[in-house]
Amino acid sequence: MRGVLLRVARSRTPALVVGLVLLAPATVIAVGDYGWESWLTDGLGLIGGATGAALVLTGLAGRRADWIDPDDPIAR
Repeated sequence: MRGVLLRVARSRTPALVVGLVLLAPATVIAVGDYGWESWLTDGLGLIGGATGAALVLTGLAGRRADWIDPDDPIAR
């Protein structure tokens, strides 16, 4: 599961699509008041929503380098 998530996050379009797919039901669960809701569905909604939001942000902004070498001669 972790490997699939990492591969999705490396590509902008799939990250945006999967992020929106995860974020939409989480938003519906958070906004609506349903009789079948419990602490478990609230927790899963939070996890799905946070993962979806992170993937949407990655899809919109792209990946950034972990480290920028100050001695790198490339102009920024």
